[in-house]
Amino acid sequence: MQREMKQKCAKTCDLCKAPTPSPQTYSVRCIGWAIKTTNMKRLGVDPSCGVLDPKEATLMAVSCDVFDYGREHTNNDRVTVEWCNTPDGAAKQFRREWFQGDGMVRRKNLPIEYNP
Repeated sequence: MQREMKQKCAKTCDLCKAPTPSPQTYSVRCIGWAIKTTNMKRLGVDPSCGVLDPKEATLMAVSCDVFDYGREHTNNDRVTVEWCNTPDGAAKQFRREWFQGDGMVRRKNLPIEYNP
């Protein structure tokens, strides 16, 4: 009897659960993106900017020049990714002015942790 109750309860609970939508990002617009660093002499990014179509990805390389870790200040080193929607009908050519207008510019700061 108890076993039947548990099975019945499990079935009922499963049926009552609301569906949980999986996280999705949906966009039909291109974005322009740019990468900045707080220490341009030490940190490099290639490519440093570009345009992505919806669902397109890009690969970039972040490099670090040799430096004396103990003697140089590294606490504030970060890479900043900025992106914004491109204007409707814009060519797939990066334009710096997209980031200077009234549109929303999104930004993500990524702190650098060095491994001496």
